[in-house]
Amino acid sequence: MQDNQARRADASSPVSYARHERVGVIRIDNPPVNALGQAVRQGLLDALESARHDHDAEVIVLMAVGRTFIAGADIREFGKPPQAPLLPDVIAALEANDKPVIAVLHGTALGGGLEVALGCHLRIALAGTRVGLPEVKLGLLPGAGGTQRLPRLAGVECALDMITSGRFVDADEAKTRGIVDEVVTGEDPLSAGLTAAEQLLQGHYVPRVSGELPAPATDAAAWEDYRQRLADEVPYLFSPFRIVDAVEATTRLPFAEGLKHERALFMECMDSPQRAGLIHAFFATRGTHKVPGAESDASFTTLGLVGHHPLFDALDSHVTKAGVRLVNLDADTGEDIQACLVAPDVGAFRRQTLRDALPVGAPWVDVGTPHGMSADAGDAILMLSPREADLTTCELVDRADNPALIQALANTLKRLKRQVVVTRQASVIAALEEALSRVIADAPETVRLEAAWHAEGWDLSPWLAKGDVPVEISDAEAERYRQPLDLAWQQVAKAFSEGGQVHRDSDIDVLAIQAFGYPQHLGGPAFRSLASR
Repeated sequence: MQDNQARRADASSPVSYARHERVGVIRIDNPPVNALGQAVRQGLLDALESARHDHDAEVIVLMAVGRTFIAGADIREFGKPPQAPLLPDVIAALEANDKPVIAVLHGTALGGGLEVALGCHLRIALAGTRVGLPEVKLGLLPGAGGTQRLPRLAGVECALDMITSGRFVDADEAKTRGIVDEVVTGEDPLSAGLTAAEQLLQGHYVPRVSGELPAPATDAAAWEDYRQRLADEVPYLFSPFRIVDAVEATTRLPFAEGLKHERALFMECMDSPQRAGLIHAFFATRGTHKVPGAESDASFTTLGLVGHHPLFDALDSHVTKAGVRLVNLDADTGEDIQACLVAPDVGAFRRQTLRDALPVGAPWVDVGTPHGMSADAGDAILMLSPREADLTTCELVDRADNPALIQALANTLKRLKRQVVVTRQASVIAALEEALSRVIADAPETVRLEAAWHAEGWDLSPWLAKGDVPVEISDAEAERYRQPLDLAWQQVAKAFSEGGQVHRDSDIDVLAIQAFGYPQHLGGPAFRSLASR
């Protein structure tokens, strides 16, 4: 097949249209993840118009180049006024197109990307593709027809499970569930799309309009059962309950009315404080390892380990992919060591002997808990979560005032799959735990303090005495019990921010959420401190 030259209504558009004999091909090329920004949305409408006027094209293939299909919304548009065309209008145009549209999925098709595919008339997935509607993780629900089309294709149970959890589904499960029509081998979306188009023209596939499929059958009692399950598991979250309302609309409203209902519920979620907190937390995790003014990709390839610590075993499981060699200095001289991690169980004499033997300039990093800060600590302290099972969250406290060295350390730990937050001179984790311990000691009844935070989704049991009997607590009383810790942690955030001991205020929120389990939907103590001003 000969490919006609790709045409763009706008030369700068990330979407192009070309014809391969009887097949029109719409290509999205918006690296790195083909996000659905305004230019892509407009480009899709323009390409559809080109396809409509191309009388030699009998079927349309929609595909993306690069490593993935559309992986969701463009995060650069978050928090900004929406720009036309809106995604629901783009998908409506796809669905109403008089020529069948085949979506070819590869990599990931997430959020609006999956909603686009659901609006097409046939979905082909390359093996290894994953699909999902993860909007709930940002306090939202799918707002471009996902709650109305997915139940019609995959059934209510599957739709509720996927949308309220935000979980991803692999290609094989998606085929079993009816989300995609076929899974094919190969790595080229264009070839897969052209093959599927020829098969459709030969009658092998029957195109379907998702919005015209019958409403899914369901038991009326099942809705209340599902709502009760959410009330038992996540009573403090807003959007999951609106998701149930939206999916339920597929069983009692015509499709067009269901879309309107979904949109109204989407706007309710947009106005929720939880959305703001969750989106803040989402962005906050990006770039926590970066040291302003010293950003680089430099890292170490050989780390020395001294003593015994569970973290060392956790790091060892990632060395091959990271390209980092770990050397046990209890059994090796370590002449080529570039940096050294030292466990808390190493005695003073051993510490000094090793420091004297290290190559000049090799940084010394003490691995500790919040109790591990000490005057003779090394160039940096690696603070871990006080929750013993968490060996992923690391706070790298810079005590050497050597930004380039700390950046290289942070890069190395990130390659070893750690969530690294870089701070200066003092530990946020230590300060947060000290404040938490103080609030617990001052609480009139710790069992009521635990109940108050449990109602907001935070398990305080690791810091409390065992054996307390859970109690019920009113909303007003829960708010009174939560306030002292809220204020104490906001004061910690304010002190670290004003003291210049964090590079970004949001880094405090990342440590509160990931190291302590603080509820994501609240955004974090720095976020709440700013919101309360």
